[in-house]
Parts: sequence; structure tokens; C-alpha cells
Amino acid sequence: MSAAKATPVSPLAPKTTPEVGEVAGVRFATAEAGIRYKGRTDVLLLALDKGTTVAGVFTRSKCPSAPVEWCRAQLGGGKARGLVVNSGNANAFTGKKGRVATELTAKLAAKALGCKPREIFLASTGVIGEPLDATKYEGVLDETATRLAPLPWIEPARAIMTTDTFPKLATVSVEIDGVPVTIAGMAKGAGMIAPDMATMLSFVFTDAPIAAPVLQELLSKGVTDSFNAVTIDGDTSTSDTLLLFATGAAKGIKEVKDAKDARLKAFRKALQGVLADLAEQVARDGEGARKLVRIAVTGATSKRSARRIAMSIANSPLVKTAIAGEDANWGRVVMAVGKAGEPADRDRIAIRFGTIQVAAEGARDPSYDEQEVSTYMKGDVIDLGVDLGLGKGADRVMTCDLTKEYVAINGDYRS
Repeated sequence: MSAAKATPVSPLAPKTTPEVGEVAGVRFATAEAGIRYKGRTDVLLLALDKGTTVAGVFTRSKCPSAPVEWCRAQLGGGKARGLVVNSGNANAFTGKKGRVATELTAKLAAKALGCKPREIFLASTGVIGEPLDATKYEGVLDETATRLAPLPWIEPARAIMTTDTFPKLATVSVEIDGVPVTIAGMAKGAGMIAPDMATMLSFVFTDAPIAAPVLQELLSKGVTDSFNAVTIDGDTSTSDTLLLFATGAAKGIKEVKDAKDARLKAFRKALQGVLADLAEQVARDGEGARKLVRIAVTGATSKRSARRIAMSIANSPLVKTAIAGEDANWGRVVMAVGKAGEPADRDRIAIRFGTIQVAAEGARDPSYDEQEVSTYMKGDVIDLGVDLGLGKGADRVMTCDLTKEYVAINGDYRS
């Protein structure tokens, strides 16, 4: 396999990449193991200080990858010392060979980092159905461990990319007990993205001292309106993994052991911000995407109903192709609302593109101006709003348009 094909950076990519500083207790290095690609880094080895706690949320696919099963089995221990991530091979639908590969990877990483295999967490992304040759890590992980460093974060973010066109990073600083702590995260994901947790691979780190059960509650709640509110193509990966690590290396803070601890208020909000930022970057890097689409549903009978309707719109190929064609075809939006199976009254529905109302009370708005709407649709961020007029339920999701490039990328993925 030659080097991964160079693809133009998404026009929706952030103009700048955030400068992520050191997170105390976290060090990493990348390497070329030749898993699938040649001429680029494809494996990340990350070391965590002793005492690091961990939380995770994973795909709900009934065909999970071997690394997902490995992480689930180790999560109960609540402790982590290392993370290994490879790109190019998902190690999914690989049977016994996949399980053997995870065991060998964890063993080699544990040797390199001086810890136990059960303290190693794993994630793989890439082609499904091809066995992962973990023997390629022999020697590589030992050598990589000699180069561990706390910076720069751009290197691990690049190493875990597959069809992504830009590395995804986010960071924020917040205080607990008056002591500054850092939250930093990275993500990868551009296709096979649909919420069922976690819609890609993402790894978030903090130096705050937080007990594993508390960390798990924070993460489980945090994904609802971030990664679980993003869809690119309606397909949930076998490998979706979101891990949150807390090293506790920030000094002068008493460990947080209760999720209701008032000291978590600012931290909780900051963590939600990092997750939301990474989730939006995933939406902005949707395969072949040219437009970011933000869908807001209001007036539903409940938040859950609003979410289902919003996702029906976001996953509609007809809606997404219309937006790609810069056509404000609100009839397709009506279709997607109607097929969602949720309470809706045709004669109460109102639809807007941006601030322009195109339909009201179940019919085209009397002030509808085709030219005004067409001009709006040429932008690279489209806000689509639907008000059902039934209640107070509301929700918001993100997606992107569906272009010819999406078909080209996925039609050529294994070649």
C-alpha cells in the first residue's frame, strides 16, 4: 500500500489550529509501523502518569472492533497508564486473530511503558475485515517509548487520521479550588459517522484529580449534545471510541469523588465545550463536505422527539444533496419531518433557512423570495430551523452536505 492519497483540506476547516499546551502527566510519540500506509505516521503511543483514572464511551454497534471489546473489559479497573492508537486498519470483524492482536499490542505497550497490559487502552481506525499484524509493533513501541514528550499535540492528532483532511484539537483551562487545570482533546472522523457513541475516535485529557466513577458520569452526560448530536452519513462505525483520562497531576486539589461536588461546575462546562468543539470539527471534515449544516428543531413535544426529527433531516440524502446544490428545497425538509415517526402537525410547521422563513402554517411563506434564499444558500454554513408548533421540546444537531466527492472517497477507499 502506498502512502495515503493526499486530499485537499476541507474548505470548512478552522482557519487556525489551537496551540495545545502541556497536560501534566501526559507524554506521547508517534511512529511509522507500516500498518497500512507507507511514508506517514500511523501509530500513537501515549504514556500516562501512575494514578491516572479513565472513563470511556463506545459504539453501540453489535459488531464492535476488537479494540473496543478490549477497552470495555479494562474500563472497570478505572486506571490507565498508556494508550495505543493505529490508523489504516480497524481490527474489526477479524475474529480470534483480532483478539490475539489486541493482546499482543497491549503486552508490547506495557513492556515499553513499564506497566501492566490491563492498564493499556487501545483504539484502531481504518479498513474493516483485514487482520491487524500486531507483530509490526515489536521493536517499534520500545523505540517510540524513548521519544515520549509532552509536546507538540499536532503530531498525535495527525497520526490517527484516515480520510480526515485536517487534525482536530481543542483545549481550555479552568480552575478547581483556585488551581488552574487543563483539558485537552483530539479527535479523528470524517466518514462512517452517526451518533451511537462516540461517532469516531476521540481522546481527552486533564490533569485534574477526578475519581473514575465521577469521570464516567461527566463523560456519559457530556456526549449527548456533542458527539451524539453529529451525523455525516448515518452509518455508525464498529470502532467508535471516546476516552477521557484524568492524571491528577495538578497539585493542590483534593480529589473529586462525587459527581455532585460544587467544585465541578466550571470544569463540567469546560469539558462540554471541548467535546462540542471537537464534534463540530468532525462535522466540518465530513467526507467531501462543502457546507456545515446546523439543524435546530423547536416546538416539539419533547427534546427526545426534537432530536429524532432533527436527525431525520440531517440523515436525509435528499436534504443533504439539495444543500450541496445550494437549493433551499424546503419540501425535502417537510418530507424528513414527516417520516421521522414523531408527533407533527403539517399545518403548524414553520421552516427557515438562516433568518429567512420559507414556510409557515404548513404552506410557503407569503413573503418567500427565491433570490434571497438562493443567495443565502451559497454560504459555507447553513442554519436550518424547523418549528413544529406543538410544545417546548427543542434540540440541535450538526451535519454536512452530501457531494460527489463523498461517493468518490468511499468508492475508492480500499484501493
